[in-house]
Amino acid sequence: MNSLRYVLISLVITVIPLFGIAKQPDYRQFKTVDEENNIEVFKRASPSVVHITNSRLVRTFYSLNPQEVPQGSGTGFIWSAEGFIVTNYHVIQQANRVTVTLQDGTSYNARAVGLDPDKDLAVLKIEAPSAELTPISIGDSSLLEVGRKVIAIGNPFGLDTTMTVGVVSALGREIESISQRTIRDVIQTDAAINPGNSGGPLLNSLGQLVGVNTAIYSPTGASSGIGFAIPVNTVKRIVPELIAYGRVQTPILGITRIPQPEYYRELWGVDGVIILDVIAGTSPERLGMRGLRRVPTGKIQLGDVIVEIDGQPVANEDDYASIMEQHRPGDIVTVRTLRDNQTREYEIELQPPINR
Repeated sequence: MNSLRYVLISLVITVIPLFGIAKQPDYRQFKTVDEENNIEVFKRASPSVVHITNSRLVRTFYSLNPQEVPQGSGTGFIWSAEGFIVTNYHVIQQANRVTVTLQDGTSYNARAVGLDPDKDLAVLKIEAPSAELTPISIGDSSLLEVGRKVIAIGNPFGLDTTMTVGVVSALGREIESISQRTIRDVIQTDAAINPGNSGGPLLNSLGQLVGVNTAIYSPTGASSGIGFAIPVNTVKRIVPELIAYGRVQTPILGITRIPQPEYYRELWGVDGVIILDVIAGTSPERLGMRGLRRVPTGKIQLGDVIVEIDGQPVANEDDYASIMEQHRPGDIVTVRTLRDNQTREYEIELQPPINR
């Protein structure tokens, strides 16, 4: 009996190290694959993320001397080693002074070199040594799919360099810009985006920029799991033009459009873009396109109303502007209009914008 007991005890002592209490891993050494990716992306991209603060000069009732008061803050990222910073237009709107703070805490006064309220984008310039600037890596938003991981880095509520992780929730969304223009092909994400994240980068799992965080959908103003980002392919098209010209180089058709278009469309019961006048020396004038005119009775008579451009329907000014953004000066477009209940077509060469 004692021999059997000895054998059993020996077996237990032998088996416990093999199948019993395993050695706990060292947390300092242990990381999941996803954690490793998150850490790598943050280390790679965070030096490119900047904190933006803006202030305004205001004059109080009790003093004639203007006082500089903080107006808000947001996020941006380094576009190039020349000191160009990309952010949202609404982050710096109406600011008299803008300050950009790098990750190392160094601050620089910034000036706006290009603004696009229609896409809620702005480009700033700081005079900083190129050695201190780490441009962000640029990706391709056309490769995104619903369910792919995305990472947002920003300064929510003024908390510097905060990272949140989520997925692409939807693609092809539409949101309204500060100029009340529709921004199309917007990325929807559940990565937490809060006030202060605006203008910050949305990154893929390679640490590449795939969008610019611009808005949240929330009744409280805090993250509710629905955030929006302007796709980087839109940003890549717009930012070089903002740097070179200060504005987007959307071509013009050679017409002037009627003010208060919604009122007059309802008044006349028409859909499309009502032409106020044609610009002298342009294709519309040479081809006989006509704007509004006053008839002998004193009434205003409609001229051409644009209803289609290159096969794309035009119901309002928003449709018109979105189609024009797809073209460049020198392009030839087919414009279909209605005049006197008759359809007309014009082959029109687009002109460069008038830069002021």
